[in-house]
Amino acid sequence: MDMVNIKINGMPLSVPKDSTILEAARYAGINIPTLCFLKDINEIGACRMCVVEVKGARSLVAACVYPVNEGMEVFTNTPKVQESRKLTLELLLSVHDRKCLTCKRSGSCELQSLCYELGVDDAEHFDGAKPEAQKDESTEYLVRDNGKCILCRRCVAACANQHVAVIGPNGRGFDTHIGCMFERPLNEVACVSCGQCIVSCPTGALTERDQCDEVLAAINDPEKYVVVQTAPAIRATLGECFGMPVGTNVKGKMVAALRRLGFDKVFDTDFGADLTIMEEATEFLDRVKNGGVLPMITSCSPGWIKFCEHYFPDLLPNVSTCKSPQQMTGAMIKTWFAEKNGLDPKNIVVVSVMPCIAKKFEIKRDDQDAAGEGIPDTDISITTRELSRLINRAHLDFVNLPDEEFDDAMGISTGAAAIFGATGGVMEAALRTAADVLEGKSLDNIDYTEVRGTEGIKEAVYHVGGMDVKVAAVSGLSNANEVLEKVRKGEADYHFIEIMCCPGGCVNGGGQPIQSATVRSFTDLKGLRAKALYEEDKNLPLRKSHESPLIKLVYDEYLGEPGSHKAHELLHTSYVARKRF
Repeated sequence: MDMVNIKINGMPLSVPKDSTILEAARYAGINIPTLCFLKDINEIGACRMCVVEVKGARSLVAACVYPVNEGMEVFTNTPKVQESRKLTLELLLSVHDRKCLTCKRSGSCELQSLCYELGVDDAEHFDGAKPEAQKDESTEYLVRDNGKCILCRRCVAACANQHVAVIGPNGRGFDTHIGCMFERPLNEVACVSCGQCIVSCPTGALTERDQCDEVLAAINDPEKYVVVQTAPAIRATLGECFGMPVGTNVKGKMVAALRRLGFDKVFDTDFGADLTIMEEATEFLDRVKNGGVLPMITSCSPGWIKFCEHYFPDLLPNVSTCKSPQQMTGAMIKTWFAEKNGLDPKNIVVVSVMPCIAKKFEIKRDDQDAAGEGIPDTDISITTRELSRLINRAHLDFVNLPDEEFDDAMGISTGAAAIFGATGGVMEAALRTAADVLEGKSLDNIDYTEVRGTEGIKEAVYHVGGMDVKVAAVSGLSNANEVLEKVRKGEADYHFIEIMCCPGGCVNGGGQPIQSATVRSFTDLKGLRAKALYEEDKNLPLRKSHESPLIKLVYDEYLGEPGSHKAHELLHTSYVARKRF
């Protein structure tokens, strides 16, 4: 690697020659503040928070886009730099909704943090006209409040990075604001509800539609039997909300917290993930053996499903008809569990804790009511962030809670289910079961490492049951678009494709804990979070979905067999082509 020699604040450094000043400063242990910058997503030098002095330069330069060169001398904290940054913050505050006490991002707001660090507590000398604040509450999953927007364009870049690009800057000059084309509300455009805009936003301009009050109302209603289920990825991320290291598995503490919040039962969505594998692997084998539509594409990610409905409706026959683990778990709670325990499904409230806001959209889709009579499989879906708020509201000392186990009825799961939260995990889990069926025996080598990792597109060929099975694991919708265009044109010969809406999979979902740009840009969040799930998989006694005694029980006494008529009634769904505009 070619290196150059520079000085930052008088400290000599040797750094890669393709570094920016911002990156070089990291080598020196200096975090230059930013507001618009997100590595590889939004590198536009627009907010001017990262300005620094460079010896010989006529003016301050934006560190996030300014390249280093041999002999450069940089100063990151001079009075001139400090004055410029404070002025920028004061100007931003002059048109900002400063209701910090009630803002959901208070405490994790990058604007708030920078104002505190730089001693900016007032912008009254710039008070004057303010743009008319616009609020979009048209969807079930997201709220956009432009009164808190600082026009950093991170959300715009994140949306474009997902190959959706339904938001952008509208208007000019003082009237510039973020919105959809022709000022349409979000529910009238092809937003796929991935929530990547939310986790990219530095302020409270974008948030999930909060349902904490609905959860508490259900828990406090004596007529309701309230069951909570938690997705595999939550255990690998919830700890971040309470200051724990990225990648800490907090499954036991999470269960303990949920019990103390007052839920009647605490179930593991991993049960539904195992169930999904049984149905999905069966569906795949049926398509292979009987000339069904190939490649078959997974259906666990509702953001990806909506993307397909908008952008690739011609490929909907390729998508597995299986419901997601959230919906399968909810369906079994409202049917099998309800019947076994003499409960009326109408009185059961199923709350899911999910890593994405697309789940809020999914629970309201048609054909998601296994119990019939319009009773939804899942009633309320909350994000990791919402769960952390509920825990804080109850004043629970999360870090010091004891480890507890899920309730037995849906508490047994396998390692195959645990890895659902990482890109490639669904594919690997399905292969473990499909390979055993095709080979007619239990295989010992079950680590399909070729589909692991956080790369956007991973391909592999596995020889099982006398045939070569070509698979792909894809995460991020830009990558999905690339692969699906090849499928559409007949240029790809895959048998099975896993698609996750969010880059890196559910561990990087739009409902996950907010991390600052510094952390998101220079820490491998996806890798560290996924590692926790693979560690759980490695340490569990059961690592194949079809070996779970609970899965065997539910088929023996209720569903019959994978792919049965009853299984299709309860665990499968349908899709609809949607307009893009």
